[in-house]
Amino acid sequence: MKFPNASFSNQVRRFFYAVTPWESSFEYVSDVPDYLNEAIPLFVAAMMVEQLVALATGKSMLRFNDGLSSVTAGIFSQLSKIMVLVSELVLYVYVYENYRIASFPWDSPWTWLVCFIFVDWTYYWFHRAAHEVNILWGAHQVHHSSEDYNLSTALRQSVIQNYTSWVFYLPLAFVAPPSAFYVHHQLNTLYQFWIHTELVQNLGPLEYILNTPSHHRVHHGRNPYCIDKNYGGTLIIWDRIFGTFQAEKEEKVVYGLVHPLSSWDPLYTQFCHYKYIYDTFWKMEGVRNKLSLLFKGPGWTVGSPRLGNPEDLPEIEYPVRKYDRTVSYQLCIYILIHWAVLLTAFQELAVKRMALSVANIWSIGSFILLTITSIGSIMEHKPYSSLLEAARCLFFIIIDLVTSSKGYDLTIIFGNAWSWFRLVFISSAFIWMFRAWQEENRKKKIH
Repeated sequence: MKFPNASFSNQVRRFFYAVTPWESSFEYVSDVPDYLNEAIPLFVAAMMVEQLVALATGKSMLRFNDGLSSVTAGIFSQLSKIMVLVSELVLYVYVYENYRIASFPWDSPWTWLVCFIFVDWTYYWFHRAAHEVNILWGAHQVHHSSEDYNLSTALRQSVIQNYTSWVFYLPLAFVAPPSAFYVHHQLNTLYQFWIHTELVQNLGPLEYILNTPSHHRVHHGRNPYCIDKNYGGTLIIWDRIFGTFQAEKEEKVVYGLVHPLSSWDPLYTQFCHYKYIYDTFWKMEGVRNKLSLLFKGPGWTVGSPRLGNPEDLPEIEYPVRKYDRTVSYQLCIYILIHWAVLLTAFQELAVKRMALSVANIWSIGSFILLTITSIGSIMEHKPYSSLLEAARCLFFIIIDLVTSSKGYDLTIIFGNAWSWFRLVFISSAFIWMFRAWQEENRKKKIH
């Protein structure tokens, strides 16, 4: 995994929004670094450090299945941005170039500061709407679906949310340069990574101004006192101003959704709430109730307030039992090997996407999507998981044979690791075909 060209110090400071206007102001959008994809190695390193500290201090450790599910959602979310044109930035640039009412200088520290404040202010309202409007919650619930709270949880993001948030940010295009918006949009997101941890406690006076791990733990809690609180991105002042602030109490925060998903399936995690909305929409009587289902809170029911009745929230049952379908150590090692391949493919795709054809982007993207789906089925113990994984490995081998026959060397994308990938997939295909054959024979004996 390659570290970007920016200095290590600069990379780390981005996570804390501790960069100066002079090192993060650009004239053109095309000049703005891809901070999020450049941060991938640091995401991995930070998660490893967090777990080492947790182990040394006797804190709860990252669960393999939950952590992998979170990282999967993050890869899925970023992959959609690469494979499909993101409307947010394209529309922003269009509005700015054609309809702006003011031209702030891109290299002014005041422009940088104003964008910092208003991007964060806009994020607050988008985030609040994502919790208080059911059709938007359908996307955002993905981020809250983990029953753990650690740095991997920050990566658990929605695919759909990429295509809804732009509505809230678009008004900034009338005054804020696109490059400045893009910088702060990314830095605001990066800042929120490190606050997803239980290792950092109270930060003293900073708790009054900044969003901190303590504040964000409340936001991720399903305790009744935690619901619909602390929407801030970088600053917590918006919650204090608009009445949505809640300090962390002595009562231990229990994380996850009010009604837990109980699944590691990446597709189910992303789209299950939309299925619920669809099914309920057609059963519900009256146009007014149907619209209320879409645009009122996820806790709304007929006859209740807009956000639902607080009395309907289930009390936390102790001891808390988390969903935890486990796999063997051998399968964990297998999954980690293939995840190393997947992460390599994803990072190379992210870095080299401008040099690749649309066909290559979609081929690699489809393979990554198939990989996370297949691994999800293994973790869920699905009856078809062996066949699906064998098919996935064979698919990789077929791509290799076809591209080689046409004289296209995939080392252009994957470098010298390609020969190792080939060996991994050939051996894996044999293992899963044999496993599928064993399972089929076992079924025949039972019948």
